[in-house]
Amino acid sequence: MVEKTVSEINERIKDGSVRVVTADKMSEIVKELGPEEATKEVDVVTTGTFGAMCSSGVFFNFGHSDPPIKMQKVWLNDVEAYTGIAAVDAYIGAAQLSDDRGMEYGGAHVIEDFAAGKPIEVRALAYGTDCYPRKEIETTITIEDLNQAIMINPRNAYQRYNVATNSTDHTLYTYMGMLLPHYGNATYCGAGELSPLFNDPLFETIGLGTRIFLCGAKGYIIGEGTQHDPVNNLGTLMVRGDLKEMNTEFLRAAIFQKYGTTLYVGIGIPIPILNEGIALRTAVNDEDIVTNMLDYGVARRARPVLRKVSYKELKSGSIELNGKEVRTAPLSSYFMAKKVAEELKAWIENGEFLISQPVESLPGDTVFKPMKQIKELPLVKDVMISKGEVIAIKEDASIEEAANIIMKGQFTHLPVISDDEKLVGIVTAWDISKAVAKKYRRLEEIMTRRVITADSEEPLELVVRKLEKYNISALPVIDSDRKVTGMVTSDGISRLIGRRGRRRA
Repeated sequence: MVEKTVSEINERIKDGSVRVVTADKMSEIVKELGPEEATKEVDVVTTGTFGAMCSSGVFFNFGHSDPPIKMQKVWLNDVEAYTGIAAVDAYIGAAQLSDDRGMEYGGAHVIEDFAAGKPIEVRALAYGTDCYPRKEIETTITIEDLNQAIMINPRNAYQRYNVATNSTDHTLYTYMGMLLPHYGNATYCGAGELSPLFNDPLFETIGLGTRIFLCGAKGYIIGEGTQHDPVNNLGTLMVRGDLKEMNTEFLRAAIFQKYGTTLYVGIGIPIPILNEGIALRTAVNDEDIVTNMLDYGVARRARPVLRKVSYKELKSGSIELNGKEVRTAPLSSYFMAKKVAEELKAWIENGEFLISQPVESLPGDTVFKPMKQIKELPLVKDVMISKGEVIAIKEDASIEEAANIIMKGQFTHLPVISDDEKLVGIVTAWDISKAVAKKYRRLEEIMTRRVITADSEEPLELVVRKLEKYNISALPVIDSDRKVTGMVTSDGISRLIGRRGRRRA
């Protein structure tokens, strides 16, 4: 049994004899030499990841003004920061949006602009006290004017991320990027075989106090990240570093269309090869790393796992789903992750970066729990018009037939179904009116084929968002075979809200 200590490895770093490889090389070394010889051959494996990490932010200390102010609200380039800490301290999160520019600029951009040395406009308001009499201030500062700019990221470097796709007939804009309809694409995150927590899944060397590469500077792990769920291979890290020392090559603001702002963060973690077990675990490769492919077109609580998929398959550019080829696209950069690992490797080889022993291990048995809700949201099934009451019409029907059904019934929306009773479209009373004016004859000429639908188990709040987003007043409710099981309308939702309001009164 070969064993080494962190102290021994640090002595090799100091005298220049240390042997370092990036994580993507370790599997071949272990395969060729075996874990025992690989432990003798390699001292440190460097990992890396570079991806969107919304749960990131920076604490600032601005220094005291004259006369002094106790900031109650503060904006940096019109992005509000949190000030409920002390008089001139504030924290800005990467996902906070600009009051003026909305999703075009956010906290992530402020952080990058500070790191780049750009001037930042500061505006603050206060209520005024005897010791802090000033009530407002406006100034312009750069990062050099700050006493501290300390990055504290509550949740970074997810061990594993689910793959996202979309079964619906409309595009979804999510934290997993733009998901095209009908399984038009699949998006994924993470660097696979380079990812830190897949190279140390037992948290043997990654723990509280571990020194890391953070955005081009030296940083530290200060604990497990929020939503830390190692039982399901979803571990996370909380990290700290000095923004004043960071490099914008490894720190970039980004915008996810119709979702919001985020910060791309480069994290590299050295793994000292202390024994054969650690050597074997750092030999993980993309083929070994498997994650779940989920349908984001389905409500979160009922979201199905469509299949298991490896990072080797994901990185190939396409995967197979139900006999269909689905294009894959990474939201993180493997190129930059490799650059992080290479940069950290160079630091260690040049004697600029010593390995640190964790002062405490990260928990390995925690599970991420959903929010406790004392009032359950009503679901679509609580308000929908049932299948027996919904009148559907075949796609080869005439305009006259559709008009008669609408006139005799109480619905202004008719689901259009195929011969096998699957939803293929929808027609409204307004469509009928236009058809009469333009002398159309067949229903298929006027019906809407891209139908926005709902699931019976979907929270009603999400349906309300769909109605508002697409400016419509009714949705067909369908099952997994696209057969109509009911209809949900804005009138039905209003009646439910009215009943709930009267009960509370």
